[in-house]
Amino acid sequence: MRRPLLLALLLGVLMLAGCGGEETEDPDGAANPKSDALRASAGSDAGSQRISVSGGSYTRVPPSEFRALREEEGVTLVNTHIPFQGKLPRTDLAVPYNEIGKRVDELPEDKDAKIALYCLGGSMSADAAETLVGLGYTNVWDLEGGMEAWEEAGLPLEGV
Repeated sequence: MRRPLLLALLLGVLMLAGCGGEETEDPDGAANPKSDALRASAGSDAGSQRISVSGGSYTRVPPSEFRALREEEGVTLVNTHIPFQGKLPRTDLAVPYNEIGKRVDELPEDKDAKIALYCLGGSMSADAAETLVGLGYTNVWDLEGGMEAWEEAGLPLEGV
């Protein structure tokens, strides 16, 4: 009975060792494995999803896609978490998720402008994304899993 369990455990360790590979340094200073297979299999980096809400939809993306997104020109990066628990590098605004509808004057006037939202765990920014879509914004993006997933992916935070 123990032999199959030991064999499965050994096989799992060997598979993980084989997935290692070289690491490279990214511009944020985080180690970045050449293969994202392990993270994807764990579900933390499984790709973007369109989330349908009243008035339209927004896109929820994993940390790897969000990192690239926030570096695009013209993207407004907004921290929606309250209370303050740190921020991602290059954050443009801090607007509490429950005030975003009242503070649209701080956001781009163009309702098609790309707005990328995040919070600590993902629920506050999802609420903010739904609010913005309801207000007519068409290019809203949300960090899946929030700053917690960002940190798990080995990416840096500021002000923590």
